[in-house]
Amino acid sequence: MQRREFLASALAAAASPWGNDVVDIHMHPRRDAHSSMEHLAGAGVTKGVLLTNLLDEVRAKSEIAAHPKNFIWFAATDPTEPNAVDKLRKAIEGGARGVGEMKNHVAAESADMRRVYDLCAEMEVPITIHFQEVPPGSGDFNTGWRTFDKMLKAHAKTTFLGHADFFWANISADVPMDTSYPPGKIKPGGLTDRFLADYPNLFADMSANSGHNAFTRDPDFARSFLERHQNKLMFGSDCGCFDGHGAGGSPLLPILKGKCTGRETLVVLKALASPAVFRKIAWTNANRVIFKT
Repeated sequence: MQRREFLASALAAAASPWGNDVVDIHMHPRRDAHSSMEHLAGAGVTKGVLLTNLLDEVRAKSEIAAHPKNFIWFAATDPTEPNAVDKLRKAIEGGARGVGEMKNHVAAESADMRRVYDLCAEMEVPITIHFQEVPPGSGDFNTGWRTFDKMLKAHAKTTFLGHADFFWANISADVPMDTSYPPGKIKPGGLTDRFLADYPNLFADMSANSGHNAFTRDPDFARSFLERHQNKLMFGSDCGCFDGHGAGGSPLLPILKGKCTGRETLVVLKALASPAVFRKIAWTNANRVIFKT
């Protein structure tokens, strides 16, 4: 049996360690056409979304061709480049199911990004955005989360998936500006909490060190947050390990050293959420919003 057939068969035969199927909404194309499947199977996940810079489109499509039941892809490019919107439109017409991960040195409310938001509304696909601006000057991406409610109002027909450091730091009303992963108790009233409650077109990508940190720093708050936003949250890994168990990964949080970020986040979510809420976060919401099933 060929390697890819073995992996697919093994994944199909194995009972989910999480009690239900799982979608990982934040993966990236890896070394070859089988590496993403290795991570998917190792973490006990059923389906994945490959967030793909158009430069890596061939790798993503190779993975999908090898495992068509397990992967879909999003397309991303620098929005400031000439014909960026045309390139993204072509990718969507060619099978991309969304736009992202948009991780660029631009303001989130810039004219270039707003043209992308309009495209997503027109094509009826979601967009995943990396919000990062702490510490200041360390590599700002899509700045302006604190006033992003203006975009949520102005682009009400666009489905936004928020992600990354500043998005998740703002789960608290108290946001230190000297660290990407603030520790300690969460102060109620954070912007991310409020925006999720107030805007039906905003959803949350729970991946990476930032997502894991947000749900481990204050478990009591996290339980109520998961319950409150159970229809707006989606699991993702954004993990660099090879096998879904931590091999070869280099996470930024010491607590995740030698571990799979995705797997550890699922462990946390299982402990904090009821089975019904966990199923929504791990499976139902992504299928409804992204896969449209």
